[in-house]
Amino acid sequence: MLKRVDGTPVRAVVVDDEASLSDLLTMALRYEGWDVRSAAEGRAAIALIREFQPDVVVLDVMLPDLDGLHVLQRLRADGQEMPILFLTAKDALDDRIAGLTAGGDDYVTKPFSLEELIARLRGLIRRSTVVVADSSDPVLRVGDLELDEESYEVRRAGRLIELTATEFELLRFLMRNPRRVMSKAQILDRVWSYDFGGRSSIVEIYISYLRKKIDAGATPMIHTVRSVGYLIKAAG
Repeated sequence: MLKRVDGTPVRAVVVDDEASLSDLLTMALRYEGWDVRSAAEGRAAIALIREFQPDVVVLDVMLPDLDGLHVLQRLRADGQEMPILFLTAKDALDDRIAGLTAGGDDYVTKPFSLEELIARLRGLIRRSTVVVADSSDPVLRVGDLELDEESYEVRRAGRLIELTATEFELLRFLMRNPRRVMSKAQILDRVWSYDFGGRSSIVEIYISYLRKKIDAGATPMIHTVRSVGYLIKAAG
């Protein structure tokens, strides 16, 4: 788990005027053990960030009063140098260039995977080593299965397993919650886009893909709890 150098939780601010998305992001980051505050407007965000002094900010480009670029400009003018990840429905190249030129550090377009966004935030925080120390091992382990969050390598009993990006995010989510039954709805929220409109059958499909790669020729680790969801646990 990421911690600040003084051992206290990472501080994050989420700025988005879409309440459902803001609540979802706040909940997901608190699940990471972070101290999270939120704002729905640009001016409120600036005041909150000045007071709270977060380690990272998720900033929507389109806000009711000041847009995200103006918020960022004011923060940088104040000497606020924490990493900023832009969040926007726009995916045009000039928008990306404008955001990063203004001093943003990363850029995610809606819809997005929560796991991907959180992974991006972890990367931004790890690079800001003056503020935050990483007290965790980047390798997740469940039995003889290992997943390296930095190199994106997965091995079982030393055997390298090739996964697609989605398979990797699904496995990471399960391995972050060993021996816990995760429902299809929880998996959809964390691995697929926050407003994913597909059926929960997509989870079943990807669970079957993972099983073929992770459990092939070995004692199964991925288990179905009928009518509830899925869990991963050490074999044996």
